[in-house]
Amino acid sequence: MCDTQMNAIPMTPTDYLGFAGVSMILLAYFLNLKKILDTDHLLYVMLNFVGAFLACLASVIMEYLPFVLLEGTWFLVSATALYRRWQARKRRACLVN
Repeated sequence: MCDTQMNAIPMTPTDYLGFAGVSMILLAYFLNLKKILDTDHLLYVMLNFVGAFLACLASVIMEYLPFVLLEGTWFLVSATALYRRWQARKRRACLVN
């Protein structure tokens, strides 16, 4: 084996799942920092919602409880924001009719 070769750790499907979820959360955060997305924008909420779900699922599969708590809480907060958006849209639709 050559000295310049790294011993790569093979990634599992769970790793890919977790990376996808965390990447979505970080993308939402970055876009918000750059003032591209506001926190009430649907894309921001959806990136957090789906990202937290995937990261939480990966943490459950890995049986890593601290991150199950963290990502599960993030998911519930995002789900609440999504629900509130839906309720507000529903109320606006009722006012128009």
